[in-house]
Amino acid sequence: MNVLIAGITGHICDNCISQAQSIIKEELAQKAHQKLESSLVLQKPEEIKAYIDNYVIGQEDAKRVLSVAVYNHYKRLLQKVDSEEEEIEIEKSNIVLVGETGTGKTLMAKTIAKMLNVPFCIADATILTEAGYVGEDVESILSRLLQAANYDVGLAERGIVFVDEIDKIARKSDNASITRDVSGEGVQQALLKLLEGSEVNVPPQGGRKHPEQKLIQINTRNILFICGGAFDGIQRIIERRVKTTTIGYSSTQEDFGFDPDNVLQYVSPVDLKSFGLIPELIGRFPVLSYLNPLDKYTLRRIITEPKNALIKQYIKLFEMDGVKLSFEKSALDFIVEKALEYKLGARGLRSICEAVLTDLMFELPSKAEMVEFNVTRQYAEKKFNKSKISKLKAA
Repeated sequence: MNVLIAGITGHICDNCISQAQSIIKEELAQKAHQKLESSLVLQKPEEIKAYIDNYVIGQEDAKRVLSVAVYNHYKRLLQKVDSEEEEIEIEKSNIVLVGETGTGKTLMAKTIAKMLNVPFCIADATILTEAGYVGEDVESILSRLLQAANYDVGLAERGIVFVDEIDKIARKSDNASITRDVSGEGVQQALLKLLEGSEVNVPPQGGRKHPEQKLIQINTRNILFICGGAFDGIQRIIERRVKTTTIGYSSTQEDFGFDPDNVLQYVSPVDLKSFGLIPELIGRFPVLSYLNPLDKYTLRRIITEPKNALIKQYIKLFEMDGVKLSFEKSALDFIVEKALEYKLGARGLRSICEAVLTDLMFELPSKAEMVEFNVTRQYAEKKFNKSKISKLKAA
């Protein structure tokens, strides 16, 4: 005993104070664990993948990797340790998804968070800058998660953060930055403490921190970070690495079974380093997966099969005006062909559908006698050719 603190009717020593503090801390942690158990809907990896299948078409490898990683992460949070001596501390596994635009990176992360019933937020890496510059601090990512958890810190500390456009904060050159790299390497370094797990002071309303602002402390040790990026140009890096892996007279591509149409399947952490991510950041993402580029067959399924398929959305919109909308198979094939031609992924389907259906959506609500409309290929071609998007040169 070093200090004795006097109260109104008694005294308390410093040892008792520290012991009481640890009891309160343990009690709060137990309550947070119970809240997580009651709210979290954790299912097996196969069940998680089956749920994602309802919303995301294809991408089997990415779904399997993501399902296992998420299952292990929340299993780790729900573990009960009987004895401190037997405790084996399981580290979390943050995830990087590499894939072209419109292949479903964000949709997969959003679908998993919806299924698990945990706080989820999407942050954009392009708005982040190094401390002291115009833009947002990396801590503003957690402000969004805190808002999604209704400012319940315990709940936010067990949420999922999806950081989009992670490839946009790559180094601007192969050499380590000598001067300030405001939105590149500097942001990567600032992200390290968030990803690893540390106590972070977060401004409740986001934006930049200032001395007089009240900050909320969040421990990021149990927050799962999923990062996604198109990594435009990484294909060339992968091809260079794959083509120089073996020495000899025989064709390496023939022996290796190299698929030039889907180079991203060969992506490795080495390629991310060559692209411009620092090794410290790559090391904090032990799980790396890729998304396949969308072919005609997959796009055709995407437009009609998922629960929230695009065609189902438009049918519902017209139904609200008392119009029964239908599509010929050839019209759907035309939409898919144009989406492939413009290389916009699944997002391109909506742009083309809007171009085809805008006149209908403008005219039909005013026509009381019109109760049914069938979209043919000829109609789709005519309306698309009149639109501005058709004037753009395909990529």
